Amino acid sequence: MEKTTLSHWHPTLLDPTGRRVEKPRTNGKTMIIDKGLGYHAFEDLLETAASHIDMIKIGFGTSPLYPQNLLKRKIELAKSKKIAIYPGGTFLEVAVANELVNEYFETVRELGFTAVEVSDGTIELDRNIRSRLILKGLDEGLNVITEYGKKCWGSTIEMKALIQTVTMDIRLGAELVTIEGRESGEGVGIFDKNGKCKDDQILSVLTHIPNQNFLLWEAPQKSQQVHLIHMLGPEINLGNISAQDILALEALRRGLRSDTFVFPGEPMQASENVYEINYEI
Repeated sequence: MEKTTLSHWHPTLLDPTGRRVEKPRTNGKTMIIDKGLGYHAFEDLLETAASHIDMIKIGFGTSPLYPQNLLKRKIELAKSKKIAIYPGGTFLEVAVANELVNEYFETVRELGFTAVEVSDGTIELDRNIRSRLILKGLDEGLNVITEYGKKCWGSTIEMKALIQTVTMDIRLGAELVTIEGRESGEGVGIFDKNGKCKDDQILSVLTHIPNQNFLLWEAPQKSQQVHLIHMLGPEINLGNISAQDILALEALRRGLRSDTFVFPGEPMQASENVYEINYEI
């Protein structure tokens, strides 16, 4: 008798957690930071893992450093895989500081980017300018992702400012608000100088923000990803993931690594804390 060959994995082997949502999705999003991939490396990345990537950020202000034709090809390839792609927020801050916002958005649109990041990690933006930048992005037909937090060493989360920022940004039409973690994941935001998560700050954020689908947590280190998945579940939105770590993170989300292993009939181990949501957006 001829042996039958299976052409696909059993659903439980594909996702032992049973909780992973396929694209397009409103939670469990993954943002990759591209710090200088050449076209062929970028193509290999998307051929291998496009179904696990929701957003690609062309890191910092590197967008103008690429040969323009190469950058356009990368953008078009990401779009063909239904992946949002946008320049790093620092580049928009450069445009603001040099009073070249209109020129910035014109080029972003012409290059074919599908989103824009509005941040003030390096410069100071008052609420009025921040709001205008969000609305400008939306008017240009772009998805808007904003960011809360400073990039300087030792910066922390000011809860009142975070609540106000998330509330207003989402009301104006931002898709997500990123919690700053830099590409290092050390000494900023919810991470201490060694990259360890500050659980008290995370719990405080969760207490005051009503829907964690609004938040994108930058967590470049594996230990941070494991901790946040245990704490918030595989549905957490995670960003600043390096290109080489995309499949490793997806395995963590699905319980396909020892760190998040799921035994049959048992839920993924998670924090026992119960979060009270008490703020409306």
